[in-house]
Parts: sequence; structure tokens; C-alpha cells
Amino acid sequence: MGKVEERSVDPASQKMLKRANEEDIMVAWDRLEAMQPQCGFGRLGICCRNCAMGPCRIDPFAEEEQTGVCGASADTIVARNFIRMIAGGAAAHSDHGRDITHALMLASQGKADAYTMKDEVKLKALAREYEIKVDGRKKDEIAEELAEKIFAEFGRQHGEIKMPLRAPEKRVKVWKELGIMPRGIDREIVETMHRTHIGVDNDYKNILMHGFRTALSDGWGGSMVATDLSDVLFHTPHPILARSNLGTLSLDEVNVVVHGHEPTLSDVVVDAVRDPEIIKLAKEKGAKGINLTGMCCTAAEILMRHGIPVAGNFLQQELAILTGAVDLMMVDVQCIMPALSSVASAFHTKLVTTSPKNKAPGVTHIEFKEEEAYQIAKKILKMAIENFPNRNGHGIQIPEENQDLVAGFSAENIHNFLGGTYRATYRPLNDAIIKGRVRGLAGVVGCNNPKIKHNFGHIEMSKELIKNDVLVVVTGCTAIADAEAGLLQPEAAFEYAGKGLQEICETVGIPPILHVGSCVDNSRILVALSNVVKEGGLGEDISDLPAAGAAPEWMSEKAVSIASYFAGSGLFTVLGVPFPILGSKNVTNFLCNDMENILGGKFAFEADPIKAAHLMIDHINKKRKALKFKPMMYE
Repeated sequence: MGKVEERSVDPASQKMLKRANEEDIMVAWDRLEAMQPQCGFGRLGICCRNCAMGPCRIDPFAEEEQTGVCGASADTIVARNFIRMIAGGAAAHSDHGRDITHALMLASQGKADAYTMKDEVKLKALAREYEIKVDGRKKDEIAEELAEKIFAEFGRQHGEIKMPLRAPEKRVKVWKELGIMPRGIDREIVETMHRTHIGVDNDYKNILMHGFRTALSDGWGGSMVATDLSDVLFHTPHPILARSNLGTLSLDEVNVVVHGHEPTLSDVVVDAVRDPEIIKLAKEKGAKGINLTGMCCTAAEILMRHGIPVAGNFLQQELAILTGAVDLMMVDVQCIMPALSSVASAFHTKLVTTSPKNKAPGVTHIEFKEEEAYQIAKKILKMAIENFPNRNGHGIQIPEENQDLVAGFSAENIHNFLGGTYRATYRPLNDAIIKGRVRGLAGVVGCNNPKIKHNFGHIEMSKELIKNDVLVVVTGCTAIADAEAGLLQPEAAFEYAGKGLQEICETVGIPPILHVGSCVDNSRILVALSNVVKEGGLGEDISDLPAAGAAPEWMSEKAVSIASYFAGSGLFTVLGVPFPILGSKNVTNFLCNDMENILGGKFAFEADPIKAAHLMIDHINKKRKALKFKPMMYE
């Protein structure tokens, strides 16, 4: 067992890690230690099992060039493995978008009573974007036609998908000239699998460029669909006050944790916990009520729309159960550790899977259907309530850590705060950058990884950026980490931000770090950056902006897709853990150097979050110099 202080910077998580040690329960960090030494060939990306002639692996220290049985070089193998990771991440986020589209379709047809179009303004704006007539039509008619048109984007066979046209004209021109404008969301993922089959694409640059096309179909396609249609169904977020960390669990209420990524059931659970029948049953079982909290990106979805507290991020899912206070954890898809069932078995916690895409041996499965969403939500809540009396009161250890936060920013409402309700515009932000109050912009996103001290990379990078007057936007696990450190409060500007950014935050009343949603909501960052370009004065393309992206603790294929569509959109992007590409000098050089001259963005790898932040700051300063801006106001 490693020292808990070396595993996480979060005090609440440290307490649960100590308990895991005392109870002899293995968690992610222990399983990582048990895996050492990890496969060096896999870490470098130079192993291939794409056919039965292998698996083949390339010796990184060989004096002569080696190939696989088919003749594939290290460059080919690494490039193929890398874009398969992109395809896996793009498939996950895009399938999320498909499920939301399905819910919209059922709602528009009156087949799913739990859903209505709560943001009619955004519904009509999207309809106009897809050239759908809105005047004189009912919202259900509009929504049904919109759902049909968006469904068609997944399997489009002719032309190109619509949403990438939101990017600046110069960026769209780059994509078209390079032949990587996304055609259909599913099509690009399928073509990735085809190109990387044995005996197909053997040019690492050609392979990589299709990888970027696939990533763009996610960021400017599937993920953007998921974000926009979730806003239509559940309403566009607005700034909202909430709480974070394991201290949001309750000693005397039924604790229900919703975990995963899709809001279609969790948003209905928010309504169901207020049902008089559910409240009555909870009190009959001796509880004061029901305490609903979230984990990972499902947490972000219901946090930013309803102010539901967030119990933790990816590496805290096991630790929440270790409190002994979770009566039921409901999970859907993505980032669900299979180990949850074994941890839950050590306590009274009920674990319930709800998606047909995710079942676990020995775990209760209650399959979600949009047509029965409210009844299913109530059924699961009743299970949690019935389990409440099974608690062992002496075994409950809830950490007291419990931080306030502000969440719910979006591309639509950021300009309201900056320009005011009657002068909604990005002009004040652009002017603040031009005049040197704000150095630039940074998107810090991504998962946790037990290889990096939990939350350390996110928090220290964010603090270093705002200290240097960089306005930071965050999503997913990064947002939760920063919330737990108290960085998502307006007051944080006075303790951590540079003087210029502090002035902006004080005037507008916002935190120096803006929570813009779940991991699919990285698409909000793309839209916001495009809006900044269109406002004028900061260049003609996203690649001209004094802006950068980062994923300090990433671990999933989704993060590879996200990083790739950030870089493919023209952003310098820093990763705390290297991609598994270092076994090919050519692929590494292309992704970390040459692609900047082609796509405007590139990657860098740096584990130290302070050093990584300064790579981003140096890049931002370089872009400021290219735009011929004056020095920073307070330097």
C-alpha cells in the first residue's frame, strides 16, 4: 500500500484510502501497483494484434529496422493503434449523442412522457441551422424533424455533417483543403477500423490525418449533438450554486449516487426524488429524506441544470462506497469501474446497472427505457430506500470535506455575463485580452489517472494558469477536482488569480475558472472559441487565438479523441501522460511538431503540471506577439 498522501491531494479521498487499507479492500491504486511492471511495448504503442499472424512487437532498441510479420513498421503500428484509440473515444461520445437524439425523437412523438423540450429557443435555433421551418409550427413537429435530420448525420453517405460549419471560415477551409472535413459520424469511425485492418493503410501520415477527421466528427459532431440536444430536452445550463466532495453524502438520509455519463435517466431521477410517494416511503424506513448526489459526468449534467451536489470524480467512485453511507449507486455507461461490484459487496451498497450496453456479473440490472423513465426512476429509488435500514451505523465514515462551487456556464451565457443581458457579446472578453488584462484562454479537461497523484495535476495547473491571468474553462473530472479545491468560487480570484484576471472576476462576479459541463461539453469550448474569433480582433482562426488546451490526468480513449479534436481545431494541447506513440520517432515528431504547420495545433507531453502550464503560457504569449498586442497590463 502506498502512502495515501502520495495518491491524492484531496483530504476526503485520503481518509477513504486509509479506510481501504484498514479494511483490506483493493482500489484502483492498489490494482495499478499489482500490475507493475506494465508492458513497455504497449506503453510505447509498438505492439500489434490486428491479425492472427501476431501479436507482433517492435524492439525499440533494435539496431536494424524491424517490422511485423506483414511488414508493418513501427510507424504504421503506432499510427494505427493511436487512431483506433481516437475511434474508441469518438464512438463513446457519439453514441451518447445518438441516445439523446433517440430521446428527443420519442419525446416529440409523445412516446416518452418524462421528457419535454425545455429550451424552445435553442430548439428553434438548431432547427434553423438545419434549414427546418419553424414559423407557425408546434415544437413537437420541429423537434421530430430535427431528430430525423440529426439521426441522418450519423450515417450520412453524401456531403458533410452540419455542425463543423460553426467553426471560423478559415478553419473550415483548412479542413476541406486537407480532405478531413467530417462526412458522417459513424462513417469516420468505421473507416478508421477499415484503414487499420491488416493490409490497408501503410502511410503513417495518411493514417493520422484520418484520425483527426474521426476526432472532428466527435467534437464537431457526436459530442456537439449530445450537448445541444441535452440542452433542448433538459434546458441550457445557467450559473448555479452547489456543493462538492464526499462530504455531500448524508448520515441520516438515503444516499443515492448516480454515476456515468448520460442524463436521460439521471435527470428524471431528480424529479422522482420529489415524488410524495418516494418521500413518504423514505420516512417510513427511518430516513429524513433522500440525498441525491452525482459522480463523474452524470454528476456534471444534473449539477449544472439542477444544482445537485457532486460527490466526486473518476477515482472517487470506489471511495464513495468506502464511506459505508451509499445506499445505492446507479450506473449507466463509460468510466464505470468493473471493480465497483467487489467494493460494494464489502458494504450494504446496492449497485444497479441501467444500460443494455453495460451489465456486470452478479449486479442488479434494471434496463432503462425512455418510454418508462419515470417508473424506472421510482423503482430504483425504492430499492435504495428499502436498503437504508441495512446500514451498519458504526461502519459509516463520511469525510467532512464539502466545498461550495458555481457551475453552469455555457457558450450561450458566458457572453451575457461579460456583456450584460442587453448587450450580450464577447466584446468585453476580446478587449480584455487585447488590452492585456487577460493573457489568454485555456481549456483544462480530462479524467483522473492513478499514475498521477489524484487531482494534483488538475488543481496545480489551473492555479498556475489563473495566477498568470489566463482565464480557464474546465469540464468533467477536472471541474470536479477544481471544485473540491475551492477554485470554482468567485472568491478564489482574490486568493489565486493575477491582478488583471482578478479585476475581471470582481467586476463580473464570476470565478477565475468556469465550469462548462461534462466531457461531451468540451464542444461548448469549441463553440465559445469560434464565437471569440467571430467577435473580431483576435485573428481569423482558432489557431490564431492566444489559447491552449490540456488534459493533465487523462486515461481514457475519449480523452484521446478530445485532445485530437482540440489540436485538429488549431489548439496547442498538453497531455500529462504521453500517448502510446513514443515507439515511433516519426509519429511522435509529426504529432508534436510537424502537424502545427498543417493543422495549426500540436501536442506536448509534460507530467509536471506547473511546467505544463508554462508551456501553455509560452504558447499564449507567442500568439499575443503574433497579433501584435501590447504587453500585459500588470507586468
